[in-house]
Amino acid sequence: MNTILIVDDDQDFLDLIKFEVKQLGWDVIGVDNGYEALQILREEDVDVALTDIAMPDMDGYELYKQIRNFNDEIPIIMMTGFGYDPNHVLVKAKQSGLHDILFKPFEIDDLEEILEQYF
Repeated sequence: MNTILIVDDDQDFLDLIKFEVKQLGWDVIGVDNGYEALQILREEDVDVALTDIAMPDMDGYELYKQIRNFNDEIPIIMMTGFGYDPNHVLVKAKQSGLHDILFKPFEIDDLEEILEQYF
């Protein structure tokens, strides 16, 4: 079974998306910050990372770079609730190779479609 790491500082959203992804048949690890996500990636077998962009401790782009430094093959999907990206996180991440972005709120089918590209 594949494992997805979900990173989002909004606990209600994190709980909801964890539940929905489990319904798709995935093992799910959910954390609320980038530092904990990096720790999990070093300790667990994770097949894909789904991370929010706007987080207080480490934004999504910094997490993206840190993951890429550690593992340049793991699929990373970024999600955001903002249409406007004042820090240009999406632009910088796309220039660094990011392929998949989800805009909140999204349907679980949208995430499933992206995941099916990899597995």
